[in-house]
Amino acid sequence: MQARWLQRNDANDVLVCFGGWAIGAEPLQPLKTDTDVLFVDDYRDLVALPDLSGYTTRTVVAYSFGVAAFAHWLQANEDPFDRKIAINGSPTPIDRRLGIHPKIFARTCEHLSHETFQDFVALCYGEPQPEQLIDIAARHAELLAVAARGPAPSPDFDRIWISSEDRIFPAANLNAVFRPQAARIQQIDASHVPFEHWQSWDEVTG
Repeated sequence: MQARWLQRNDANDVLVCFGGWAIGAEPLQPLKTDTDVLFVDDYRDLVALPDLSGYTTRTVVAYSFGVAAFAHWLQANEDPFDRKIAINGSPTPIDRRLGIHPKIFARTCEHLSHETFQDFVALCYGEPQPEQLIDIAARHAELLAVAARGPAPSPDFDRIWISSEDRIFPAANLNAVFRPQAARIQQIDASHVPFEHWQSWDEVTG
């Protein structure tokens, strides 16, 4: 697991984003906030976060495979967060009814290449994107690690965003896995990468 600060201005509050697989933090860049922002990805392993005890409030936003990664991380660590948000991801990441279909996941692993990754990115955004680089070996190892960890108990989220046009995690599957928290679900007319629909982190977490 890798963590890097996207914004650090000695703010009173911090937002930690558990990102998705392979697309990095770039989709988050337009979102404005006065808080410090820590971005986490690369789930080949799950390690400790930096010390967040000095902050007045701590918010976590878990996105895509970051939902399962955060859920597993939370099993092994004391919960430091005051507010928890999930976006387009499942604590049961590979499952026919509750996550990504196992056959689709297996094909992604088996055929992962620079070319197939561009197709994946287009599915994430709902349209073709500028060419993106990928470390094939590292990202393949990450997929295997996600599969090996399997499902995790779902955290109690304060808000759960589900995109109606998500072609990675089907909306029906996410509604099913979060049925016990249905009152906290917020639907959004967006692709798997929904961040262009917001201007600030407050819109995501509020």
